[in-house]
Amino acid sequence: MAQRLDGKALANKIQSQLAADINHDSEHRDRPPGLAVLMVGDHPASAAYVRNKERACERLGIASFGSHLPADTSQATVAEIIDQLNQDDRVDGILVQLPLPDHIDAVALLNRIDPAKDADGLHPENMGRLIRGESGLRSCTPAGVMAVLKEYNIEPAGKKAVVLGRSILVGKPMALMLLEANATVTIAHSRTQDLAELCRQADILVAAVGRPNMIGADWVKPGATVIDVGINRIQDAESGKSRLVGDVDFASVEPLAGAITPVPGGIGPMTVTMLLHNTVLSYRKRFNG
Repeated sequence: MAQRLDGKALANKIQSQLAADINHDSEHRDRPPGLAVLMVGDHPASAAYVRNKERACERLGIASFGSHLPADTSQATVAEIIDQLNQDDRVDGILVQLPLPDHIDAVALLNRIDPAKDADGLHPENMGRLIRGESGLRSCTPAGVMAVLKEYNIEPAGKKAVVLGRSILVGKPMALMLLEANATVTIAHSRTQDLAELCRQADILVAAVGRPNMIGADWVKPGATVIDVGINRIQDAESGKSRLVGDVDFASVEPLAGAITPVPGGIGPMTVTMLLHNTVLSYRKRFNG
């Protein structure tokens, strides 16, 4: 039976350390770290994520400067708010919650954020630093995956890693981080030929496609580390109740894999935690240079 990689426990551990660091730093500075989360519209999943982030800020002692804007808010209005936050000395991290309404150009807004306040690690400057192997703010979900691997002493160096998914949010930065850790990396996607066969070759398999239970036991190499980034809400046919599942069919893969992240309780909590980590990192850089 695979070792379960408990992202929730690791998230609590990291957040406890962040809270201690913030408490220590606040004694010597005139303000706590500040995070601004912008949400446009009333997307239910986004609203839940934003609430979780705001509660986490409150627990850790991070000042929260959220703006919840109506769905018909114009591009110009959101851009103006970002400009104001870029200039606000109380704010160390800025996050634009995705998805945005169709009439808003998300890329233009993400590019408008000051790279030093890019809590989500998605600005081209920070992505460029990742490509070059330079220090900088890292994309939260892939950074959370790397933290889990480190916590459980799973060494990517020399391993064959397959990243299933090529989004700018997860797939591409995930591949770069694994490459930086000296893994041999393949990015797979919907047009990859013999996809199951390719996945079976992976020592580390990262699933980030958003398709519930897509990866079964016949896709996984015995003893492989399986990282499930997918969060999909499905409805149970018998009870009619909804529940969260990943991209991996956990029940069939767990007996075969060497290590596996559950959904929920795996990478999800780590994404929020790395957002907080980035905010504190920006805060310290602003004071320490």
